[in-house]
Amino acid sequence: MTSLARWCLRRRTTVVVLWLLALLGTAAAATAAGSGYSDDYRVPGTESARATELMQQAFPDTGGDDVIVWHTGDGTVKATDVERRMRSVLHEVGRLPGVADVGTPHTSRDGHTAYASLAFASGGATKAQVQKVVDTVRKAGTGNLRTALGGSDIATTESASGHLSEVVGVVVAAVVLFLAFGSLAASLLPIATALVGVGTAAMGTVLLGHVMTVAGFAPMLGTLIGLGVGIDYALFIVTRHRKGLRQGLPVAVAAERAVATTGRAVVFAGGTVCVALLGMLILRLGFLNGVAVAASLTVVLTVAASVTLLPALLGMIGPRALSRRERRLLAAEGRCPEAPTGLAARWSAFVERHPKLLGAVAAVVMLTLALPTFSLHLGTSDQGNNPASSTTRQAYDLLADGFGPGVNGPLTLVAPLDSAADRLAFDKLPDTLRRTEGIASVTPAALSGSGSTGLITVVPTTAPQSRATSDLVDRLRTQVLPKAADGTGLKVRVGGVTASYDDFAGVIRGKLPLFVGTVVGLGCLLLLLAFRSIGIPVKAALMNIAAVASSFGIVVAIFQWGWGSEFLGLGHQGPVEPFLPVVMVSVLFGLSMDYQVFLVSRMYEEWLATRDNCRAVRVGLAETSRVINSAAVIMISVFLAFVLSGDRVIAMFGIGLAAAVALDAFVLRTLLVPALMHMLGGANWWLPRSLERWLPRVSIEAPEPAAPRQGREELREQPLAARS
Repeated sequence: MTSLARWCLRRRTTVVVLWLLALLGTAAAATAAGSGYSDDYRVPGTESARATELMQQAFPDTGGDDVIVWHTGDGTVKATDVERRMRSVLHEVGRLPGVADVGTPHTSRDGHTAYASLAFASGGATKAQVQKVVDTVRKAGTGNLRTALGGSDIATTESASGHLSEVVGVVVAAVVLFLAFGSLAASLLPIATALVGVGTAAMGTVLLGHVMTVAGFAPMLGTLIGLGVGIDYALFIVTRHRKGLRQGLPVAVAAERAVATTGRAVVFAGGTVCVALLGMLILRLGFLNGVAVAASLTVVLTVAASVTLLPALLGMIGPRALSRRERRLLAAEGRCPEAPTGLAARWSAFVERHPKLLGAVAAVVMLTLALPTFSLHLGTSDQGNNPASSTTRQAYDLLADGFGPGVNGPLTLVAPLDSAADRLAFDKLPDTLRRTEGIASVTPAALSGSGSTGLITVVPTTAPQSRATSDLVDRLRTQVLPKAADGTGLKVRVGGVTASYDDFAGVIRGKLPLFVGTVVGLGCLLLLLAFRSIGIPVKAALMNIAAVASSFGIVVAIFQWGWGSEFLGLGHQGPVEPFLPVVMVSVLFGLSMDYQVFLVSRMYEEWLATRDNCRAVRVGLAETSRVINSAAVIMISVFLAFVLSGDRVIAMFGIGLAAAVALDAFVLRTLLVPALMHMLGGANWWLPRSLERWLPRVSIEAPEPAAPRQGREELREQPLAARS
């Protein structure tokens, strides 16, 4: 690492130019190639996936879920003036570019609501064309007549535009860095480094979408993770560099040592994040593979920028990495005082005096926040979860009120008909279904052109996200349909919105234990090699699981229970996305490892020097808590800013990750972990001798070369209480 840092410092202009060329080159290639993301989250092999494949093969013209909805408060939609206005709108919409067909209006039983299907061109309409349809229909809603539009194509007009969330996150991070450093130049370097790394990765993710399946939310997720870890990693290196400058070291030497010491810890921490993210590959879910690779690519590039681009920039700004006051003091005295004092020292001494009490308080806080996790309901959000002001949410609610909640998520029953007995049984199936509890309506059996495939549409009495609808799907698959097909070879597949949600969630739940076990096991192995201790990896695993459980409790309370979701502009309460646990466990485990590495590596260094556990914990906490807390504030700000993205899934990630980082930094790493380590004493560092002989030696952070150490010696010799 020293050689790499020295090379980057000597050729700093070349390094900066190479990174800019990489950014511009990938941007040009991504612009030329265009995006190729996929929002198809179906899991091959599930019953709902097979039903969809059968339907697409036999009924290729079936598809599209866009609708135009009308509603009257007084009177009915069958009134002459209302019908005239509806026909006029349908005629005008039908002539708009990008529109393939508009259907005939269907009227609710009470006569207050009507809807007509809307089909866009098979090649897909542009966003501008869809927006023109929305504007045309909304203009017709006057006085007593309300209009709304719903469907997947209509939803594209409501997607957030611009990069407000990224801008807000970066601005807040810059403010925190300036307050921490007191130097504008030093505070801008982590921002610049992260932006170059994340920007290059974002363009690379666009290209990645052309060689493998990458989910549509992957770029935003990658940006969210990259900005958080990229700024934090650069913060740690700049902090160590500034420490060297305050000790009176030349700029080049201080930068070299920062990369050789903290830079190694950054590489190790980034590696743990990538290991956790790539753990998603064991699930063998195509679109999650793309998410894992894209997010890992972002982390790799931000780490690379931190250990190459950052030292080059440090060389360019020279002593301006210090504030003016620090530079004046350095010029006058040759060095700046280094011993940690103030709040960090006082807090470290306080934890040492009251480990049991503080540990109990921290445990109670984490357990209380984790309680909602026990009611976690996995499912996919739909337009009924959109903000109340959106036209898609209004259409969803109007259809549910007028035609019943099940109309927003009908089930499709598809079956291959290989014999006359199969066709006869399928023709009788609608009568059986109409007598089944939980079903509101059933269409007659429809046959494909060749007569080889049958299709029946079933409208449940309950909403797509309701547990009762999931129960209906299960009952159809296990009881109703097998009984109706008894004595024949008929095999009916149940598809549709709820069936797809349930199948997807079922696959995730089934593989989640293996996934979590793999990620936790690999993380523990890395920490075992780094700290040569049994206790440190075990505590880290328990702390990471606690952070994940508590953050999920907050996600459940906000998104599933609806505590403040409408107020925050996050839409109506609903289930938690099935892939959220997988992605969040990966990200959170990796990020939690970062703080564990930076906190315990300093404690471990002190333990090796003194063999005094109390002093090691006290000094490690006092010296790292400030930078960890600053890093946490930055990461929390970046994550929370993504709530402004307007995307419910990204908002879930943002709030979940922000909550986990806050709990990890302010409750676990600066309270519960040191309290436990004080209580365990020398057992923290115990390792069986037989294992000691077999383990390879891995050093996370190389010891600093000889340098003035007056501040550190003063810290060892004086009780923290005396210095506070």
